[in-house]
Amino acid sequence: MLIQVHTDPTINSNSELVAQAEAAVNSAVARFEQRISRVQVHLADENSHKTGSADKRCTMEARLNGVAPVAVTDFAATVEQALDGAADKLERMIESTIGRLDDR
Repeated sequence: MLIQVHTDPTINSNSELVAQAEAAVNSAVARFEQRISRVQVHLADENSHKTGSADKRCTMEARLNGVAPVAVTDFAATVEQALDGAADKLERMIESTIGRLDDR
């Protein structure tokens, strides 16, 4: 499973942030690893020049084998919280999608 991390210009993309994003994705969807080809993580600051609550956005898109991609988005006060929230949502979304496929 390939994990790609993208940030907007207002978020400092460094190796620590990439490692944190990869860890969040791996902890959430590692059990589905054989059925996922790629996960893209997009991080953005919605109000880059202003402060505000829940202005960090994390969108995760997973490419499941043989199925249309699934995507989730989470907004939070910090990038770390947005990553964790999106990872939780992604886990539930993939679990639901795969569960429906296996029921067929």
